[in-house]
Amino acid sequence: MSDGMRFAVETWAPDYGSNVEADLDASTQQVDTDVEVDAAHWAPITPPAAPEGAFRMLFVDGVRRVDARVWIEHERGSVPGLCATIAAGAVIAEGSRAELVDARIVRGVFAHGARLDGIETSCGAYDACEVAGDTPEALVIAVQDRMAALEHEVTAHAGPADLVLVDGPLRGRGHVANAVGYVKTQHTRYLPEPLDEVVTRLGAGDRTPLFAIRGGWPRFSWYVRLPGPRTHSLAGIVRCEIGGEADVADAIALADDLTARLPRFASAPHKDSRAPQNLYPIAGLERELRRRLGDPALLERALRVAAHR
Repeated sequence: MSDGMRFAVETWAPDYGSNVEADLDASTQQVDTDVEVDAAHWAPITPPAAPEGAFRMLFVDGVRRVDARVWIEHERGSVPGLCATIAAGAVIAEGSRAELVDARIVRGVFAHGARLDGIETSCGAYDACEVAGDTPEALVIAVQDRMAALEHEVTAHAGPADLVLVDGPLRGRGHVANAVGYVKTQHTRYLPEPLDEVVTRLGAGDRTPLFAIRGGWPRFSWYVRLPGPRTHSLAGIVRCEIGGEADVADAIALADDLTARLPRFASAPHKDSRAPQNLYPIAGLERELRRRLGDPALLERALRVAAHR
C-alpha cells in the first residue's frame, strides 16, 4: 500500500455532528486566564485522587421533541407554532449505584399571541406557552427555555447532593450549591492560541487551570480530558463551568474534586456512540426520558384529530 493521507476516524457518532466544531467561534466575552496561575505558567494539572467515603453526585439533564408544527389562527391571520414534549430528570450516583430520583414531563404549544389557548388531545394536554416573537428562532429558544426551567425544578426537588452535574451550560444556576455545568460539545473558543495548546496536551484525567468568563453572567471554567481513544488532539475534551461568585480557592478545590471523579463515569465507544463525553448516568437518564416522551406517531395523530374537532 502506498503512503497516503493520514487521518483519524472520530469515535463520536456522526449523527451528532462532532464534539468539537471545525471552526470554533471566538468568544466575544472578556476572559481572564490568570485566575489560578499566570497565563505564562499554564500547564496540565493532574488533580489529587478523590477522597474516599460516601459521596452523592446528582446528574441532571433534559430532552425535548417537536411533535408537530402548527399554525394558530387568530383575528389578524395565522401565526406559526410548535407543539413540543419536554422532559427533565435527575440521577443520583452514590458508591456503585445510580438511581433515578425524579423525572418530569410537560407538553406545550408554543406560539406568539396573547390569546393562545392550550390544546386537548386524546394523548394529553398541550399547555399554552406564549412566545415573544413568531420567528422560527424565537419558537426554538422558547422550547429550550422551558426545558431549562424544568431542569431547574428537578434540581430544586432532587434532594441534597455533594455535587450537582448539569448536562450543558449552567445557564444561571450558579446559585445552586456545588452545581457544575458540563459541556460536551465545543462551539466557542475561550482561550488564546498559546493556551489552547495546553488543552491539547491534557492527559486522561487532567484539567487546565481555571479561567474566568466575565461577560454575560460571570463564571469560572476549565477543560478536562476524559479517558478513551485519543484519535485527535481534542478527543475526549469537555468544558466545565461554575458560578463566578465562588471563592477562587473553593472553585479550585471543586474543579480538582470533579476532575478526579469524572473518569469513572466516562463511557466507552462500544457502549455509547458519544463516548467518552456522554457519561453513563447521563446516557441512561437520556434513554429513560426519551422513552417517557411518548410515541411520536401517536402524538402527531392525536394533534391532527384535535385540529379537526
